[in-house]
Amino acid sequence: MASSSQLPRLPLGPERRVQLMATCLCDAFYDDVAKATVEVLEHAGVTVDFPEGQTCCGQPAFNGGDWPSSRKVVRHTVKTFAGETPVLVPSGSCAAMLRHGALLEFEHEADLPAVQHLARKTWELADYLVNGLGLTRWPGRFEGKVAFHRNCHNRGTASEAASLALLQSIEGLTVVPFGEAEQCCGFGGTFSVSFPHLSSSMGHLKLDHIRAVKPDYLVSGDMSCLMHMGGLAEKDGQPVQIRHLAQILRDALVNVGHRA
Repeated sequence: MASSSQLPRLPLGPERRVQLMATCLCDAFYDDVAKATVEVLEHAGVTVDFPEGQTCCGQPAFNGGDWPSSRKVVRHTVKTFAGETPVLVPSGSCAAMLRHGALLEFEHEADLPAVQHLARKTWELADYLVNGLGLTRWPGRFEGKVAFHRNCHNRGTASEAASLALLQSIEGLTVVPFGEAEQCCGFGGTFSVSFPHLSSSMGHLKLDHIRAVKPDYLVSGDMSCLMHMGGLAEKDGQPVQIRHLAQILRDALVNVGHRA
C-alpha cells in the first residue's frame, strides 16, 4: 500500500474550487477558524463548497483503536465528499487522517480504492495555498511576534514549510524561534484523556520554551494543539493568545483592506 507521502495527488485542474471540511473542532469550538479559512480561500480566488452532511474524519475512534467505528465515519466522509473536487482541511491532524490514517485501516477492505481517491484529493490549508495554487507571498500586514507550533501530524509533509513561508512573507510579522520546536504539545487526541498527567507535563514543557521568547501570539495549523496549550496556559493563570494560521492570514488582509 502506498503511504501518504507516496500516494500521488489528483491534478487540480484549471477550476479553483474546493470542498471545505470544517472539522469537529471548528464546529464545536473554533467557528471563526472555518470563517477565516473561507475568507482566505475566496481572497485567493477559490470557490468554496460546504457539504452539509459532513461530520468527522474518524480520527478519534482510529486513535482509540476502534477501527470498525472509524471505518463507518470514513465511509460516510467518502460519500459526503464525492467527486473530483479537492477537499480542503484547515487542520494538519484531520488532513493526515484522510491522507494516511484511513488508508491503514482500509488496507484489506473492499472500500480501499474509494478511500485512496479521497486521500489523493485532500489538502491541508497551507499546503494547498503554496503548493496547490503556487502562492509565494501573502498580502496585507500583521503586527506582532509569532511563535509557530509545528504540529506532529504535519511532520514529513509540505505543510510546515508552506505555513512558515506564508507567515514570514507578511509585513510587520516576525516568526520567533524557540527551544525544542519539534517537541510534541502532548495533546495527541485520546492520548490526553488516557494519560492526562503525561500529556500536561509535555504541554507545560512546550509552553515554557514558548514563553521564554515572549511572543505576542502562538500560531499553528492545528486547532487541537492550540486548544490544549491554550487551556493549560489559562489554567496556569498565564494565558497566551492563540491563533490559527487561517486567522492570521485573514487578519492580515483586514488590516490593510484586502479582505475579499
